[in-house]
Amino acid sequence: MTDREEENRPSPEAMLKLAKAEEEQAGRGRLKIFLGYAAGVGKTYAMLEAAWERKLEDRDIVAAYVETHGRFETDSLLAGLEIIPKAQVQYQGVMLPEMDIDAVLARKPRIALVDELAHTNAPGSRHEKRWQDVEELLAAGIDVYTTVNIQHFESLNDIVAQITGVVVRETVPDRLLDMATEIKLVDIPPDELLQRLQEGKVYIPEQAAWAREKFFKPGNLMALRELALRRAAARVDDQMRAYMESRAIAGPWPAAERLLVCVSGSPYSERLIRSTRRLADELNAEWHTVFIETPGGGRHLQENRERVWHDLRLAESLGGKVATVTATSVAEALIEYAVKHNVTKIVVGKPSKPRWREFLLPPLVDQVIRLSGAIDVYVVSFEPSAEKPAAAIARLKKPVLWSGYMAGASLVAAATVAGLLVRPFITPTNLVMIYLLAVVLAAVRLGLRPAIMTAFLSVLAFDFFFVPPRLTFVVADTEYLITFAALFTVGVVISKLVATAGERAVTIREREVQTASLYYLSRDLAAAADITAILDAIIRNFGESFNGRLAILLPEGERLETKAASQDLQLDSKELAVADWAFRNRQAAGQGTGTLGSAALLYLPMQTTASVLGIVGVQLEEETDYTNPLSRRLLEAFASQATLAIERVQLVKQAEQTQLIQARESLERALLNSVSHDLRTPLVSITGALGTLRDKGSRLGDESRRELLEAAWDESQRLNRFVGNLLDMTRLQAGAVKLKEEPSDIQDLVGCALAAIEQRLGNRKVDVHLQSDLPLVSMDMALMTQVLVNLLDNALKYSPPESGITLAAWVEGSLLTMEVADRGPGVPEADLKRVFDKFYRIPVPEGAGGTGLGLAICKGIVEEHGGKIRAENRAGGGLRVIVTLPVKVDRLNTEHL
Repeated sequence: MTDREEENRPSPEAMLKLAKAEEEQAGRGRLKIFLGYAAGVGKTYAMLEAAWERKLEDRDIVAAYVETHGRFETDSLLAGLEIIPKAQVQYQGVMLPEMDIDAVLARKPRIALVDELAHTNAPGSRHEKRWQDVEELLAAGIDVYTTVNIQHFESLNDIVAQITGVVVRETVPDRLLDMATEIKLVDIPPDELLQRLQEGKVYIPEQAAWAREKFFKPGNLMALRELALRRAAARVDDQMRAYMESRAIAGPWPAAERLLVCVSGSPYSERLIRSTRRLADELNAEWHTVFIETPGGGRHLQENRERVWHDLRLAESLGGKVATVTATSVAEALIEYAVKHNVTKIVVGKPSKPRWREFLLPPLVDQVIRLSGAIDVYVVSFEPSAEKPAAAIARLKKPVLWSGYMAGASLVAAATVAGLLVRPFITPTNLVMIYLLAVVLAAVRLGLRPAIMTAFLSVLAFDFFFVPPRLTFVVADTEYLITFAALFTVGVVISKLVATAGERAVTIREREVQTASLYYLSRDLAAAADITAILDAIIRNFGESFNGRLAILLPEGERLETKAASQDLQLDSKELAVADWAFRNRQAAGQGTGTLGSAALLYLPMQTTASVLGIVGVQLEEETDYTNPLSRRLLEAFASQATLAIERVQLVKQAEQTQLIQARESLERALLNSVSHDLRTPLVSITGALGTLRDKGSRLGDESRRELLEAAWDESQRLNRFVGNLLDMTRLQAGAVKLKEEPSDIQDLVGCALAAIEQRLGNRKVDVHLQSDLPLVSMDMALMTQVLVNLLDNALKYSPPESGITLAAWVEGSLLTMEVADRGPGVPEADLKRVFDKFYRIPVPEGAGGTGLGLAICKGIVEEHGGKIRAENRAGGGLRVIVTLPVKVDRLNTEHL
């Protein structure tokens, strides 16, 4: 490769990024957005014009949902297109038209037209927002044309509110703009738009008058138009960069940036998140959102947990990575997180507290700047809003628990009475300890604020009752002022420390409960050996950790089946449909989500990297627990542990099946090798002998012809035995062997076996040792003869030609024992049991062959008789094969032939 080619080659990072993008897009539909800056610019009209262009190209296109607002020009363009009938959703007695997403999915067109992307669906619809419907269509492989105005994108929500004074409630995540393959900017001059508004082409007259007064002002329209133009230009710039990177076109590529923003539940956190998102877009950077949970912030978390959870979900919907960190110092934890994740810029809000408070407690921005080192810190300023934040209003409306303050006052009164009793015996200064004890009790039992009030009342009571002149607030000795200050300061510090320790203990206890729950679950799942035990462990541990009920659904063919559920929990058809949607779309659905939120349960997919194994359905007693981040994290951890356990069992089954397949393939290979060798060898000999007799028979002498015929006969017998062994093994495995048992003489059995193998014995000597009084034994004479023949044949093959073979039989108790022994090399100790496996053969002397089925057939026949067979090595060399058969008492016969 030349240097120039090397320079023009895309970088591995660019190639990997392109490959990931192509992988994510595979099987998904393409999104085209018609972007405007206000209603009436012609987005729907432009979308319908583009639809007709595609229709003329014979593209399959339908109008899934198009709102023409009664405009003639738009209605005329819609005519002629296939229109999917709208679904009618009943809400408070009114039928509301919505897009029928099921009908669109069933129709499965190539392109679907979906108007008004930011629309909020009627309650009872599958998804809360229409953009979620669009995401499902895209996931199904359907291309979507849609319309939206720039003010509806989430990251621009606060800027639009600042420009227009109107807070847009219907928003769309910015990721839809990012995933769009094409953005068409629909633009007309603001003057022309105002003219259309005046002519009634945008709103009806009543709405038009309100719009001109509130929103459609020339300044607002120009600012919104600039936002739309800038956002479209930024997208074009991103596409140009991606094109240049994928083709290694030289450019001034900036270094990778990472941004970090911290949220606290403040009313300004949303604005901070949106500002970070916009900054990340400008820098083309990855960004993170983190919430630092401090022990002293336990109360704060309880009051604002819904807002914190909302902020984290907002950041996630805008494309940021979210995390929750527990630490004692917010600034130190923020810097530690930034260093760990290679963050280059931290975004913080400008402090809004009075200046004098900054001297007592340095603001977070100052602490972060001091610790940031090489990390840039961006300070975002916010104008105070005239409207009080909802969280602040909620705190103002929160009822005051006066009982705590009354109890604090009672403690001060009790301390005063105790002080009056001991006043004659101790100095007034030492009486301060009694009041400090009251403050500590208030801090431990009543909380921070009642404890601070107790400290203040203690100072007043001490001054009034014990400091000269008594029964007045006048202080004669100014040194007592130091005592007052010390008493109050120490009381406040003690109250703060005790309150912090209590909140930290609550946090630790919550963490400990979660950790213990996950520990017990993982322990039980590790001990579970099958699916049933795993499901039982999940149900049991969930009942111990949550106030609620659980159902686990696993796929059974084309549908989900409830495999385990808490007591009295039944899922109707509606709930099963929600679970099926979550399974097929790999997304959480039901309670606490924006999809099918009317369901009674929350459905979490048990998802692996490759597939979804099932669904966990959760029903909690408190509705707020569905959105509580602590509960949600624990639920997701339960689902993850269950997924890993079920996957483990499935992988074990797959491994067992793989082993069985490998064993079968090994047997098939062994059979093929054996058949190919042991069939071919005798056939070659037979073919050769007969061919010689046919071609040269007239020229051969009588002796030569006889030898050829005997060789062909011997090989045919060998082939017959081989085929017989295969057939016998097949019958044994199929259970087709039927014993014909009858009382049999062991001496006859031995004689039949020796006669059958006589030709193969040749000059080999077989020593037979039979007990003199052997009874008749019930057996299948033909099959047991085959056992002895196979054992003798095996001894012949594996022992030297000059060595002898021993055959013995005797009875001990109710067992007949027969033994065939040779003086061959024996068998390795590790293989003594394997010699009875099918197709197993140890290395044999040259010329000794076989299928490896002889001993396996012996084992099968003996076990059919209820007996046993084993092999042992002999002292001095050789192998002994021992067969034991039961001697049935009712058939014993002492009359011998």
